[in-house]
Amino acid sequence: MTPAHLRRWLAPPVLAIALVVASDREAAWAQVPREVLRQAPGQAQGQGSGQSQDGLDLSIELVDPKVLRVCADPHNLPFSNEKGEGFENKIAELFAEKLQKKLDYMFFPQATGFVRVTLGSHRCDLIMGFPQGDDLVQVTNPYYRTAYALVTKSGSDLAEVTTLGDPRLKTKRIGIVAGTPPGTDMAANGLMGNARPYPLMIDTRIDSSAEAMIKDISSGAVDAGVLWGPMAGYYAKKSDPPLRVVPLVKETAGPKLAYRIGMGVRYADQNWKRQLNRLIQDSQGDINKILLDFGVPLLDDNDRPITAQSSTKPP
Repeated sequence: MTPAHLRRWLAPPVLAIALVVASDREAAWAQVPREVLRQAPGQAQGQGSGQSQDGLDLSIELVDPKVLRVCADPHNLPFSNEKGEGFENKIAELFAEKLQKKLDYMFFPQATGFVRVTLGSHRCDLIMGFPQGDDLVQVTNPYYRTAYALVTKSGSDLAEVTTLGDPRLKTKRIGIVAGTPPGTDMAANGLMGNARPYPLMIDTRIDSSAEAMIKDISSGAVDAGVLWGPMAGYYAKKSDPPLRVVPLVKETAGPKLAYRIGMGVRYADQNWKRQLNRLIQDSQGDINKILLDFGVPLLDDNDRPITAQSSTKPP
């Protein structure tokens, strides 16, 4: 899969469940609030110059060296929203506090033109989640690694299934977000005949394909579902009772289903990238704790789960 395809399937920016395509897309975007000022808890006054704490000159790279300006989607939990309730919001707050900066958002829907309108137009300086290998922006070192996951009821006859090639799935109704990479694996294993598709392109202000799939699994309308890991973990954890989430790391056919996620900056912003890389390294334990609190299934490079007990390991 090419980086361009990856941008389409992963969003905010990692799973591209975006605003519905309108006849006048620009007019639709214009109605979305663009900026909300949010101040990090416990922040100190912004630095008086463009020098970062480690001596890097950021004055010519950042919109405002005294402010951490983040590009984000206003309606895209568990990643971000205008209320600051997503895990990318929480990581941004953590970084703002460590950098002793105010936190400011440039909100814009995760749809075509997101990078151009936000980071590319110097309206903000950082996209909190971006897949490594994408060339649309310069990507930092990864701060987490996760995968698409199979979601089932705990205690069901599918509770021990760990791969889409398991014969126990052959006659089951499986939910899949249309057009996402696991669909290829499902087709290769003959699972599409009974599959239930959920739309990729929706209006995230009023709808969520991930949430709808989780509700259908809980009610028995479908037997299992395949979702991007952060969404699977978040909504499965909120379900009552919680659902079982198994990262799909044993697939042998089709596109890879595990990805490293970093942060996106402009190609010219070399000092800013270096500072973020150091910040990610120094904050990895805190970052992992935030992600685990949101149910994100974290993986190390050997596809082993990262737990609260091992949460200081880098991705």
